[in-house]
Amino acid sequence: MTKYTLNLEDDFDFDIIGLCSHQADYRVCWSINEQIGLRLKKSIEPFMVSGKKGVVNSSHSLYEFEDEDESIAYYLIQNKSNGKFLVPEKAQIDFFLVIKEAGAFDVEGFLAKLKEIQSVLTAFSFDPCDLKSANKFIF
Repeated sequence: MTKYTLNLEDDFDFDIIGLCSHQADYRVCWSINEQIGLRLKKSIEPFMVSGKKGVVNSSHSLYEFEDEDESIAYYLIQNKSNGKFLVPEKAQIDFFLVIKEAGAFDVEGFLAKLKEIQSVLTAFSFDPCDLKSANKFIF
């Protein structure tokens, strides 16, 4: 009998920007909205990370905005919540800004705008394929 194996590669159709800030999540969100012109709003439900048996391991603040004109969705997610990290390998990051776009998006230009915000200490982009926990951002 012939055996076939199916190898699936992760195809991440989003960009991830890590933000460092000493401010609370709502202050960072407000600053981004004011400086860049987004309309991020706090989600009704937090971003939850579940374990293998469906038990919620942690929940993180989630702010979202969908720009229907540009076909871009923005998600600001807090990395650390109650001592647990969303992405443990990037413990120095305070927030992740996930950008899901249908077309081309100027990440470097957007990054430059983020770095100008006073409450953002630094911002840098990640290749989702380089993160072990990148599959958590698929929602």
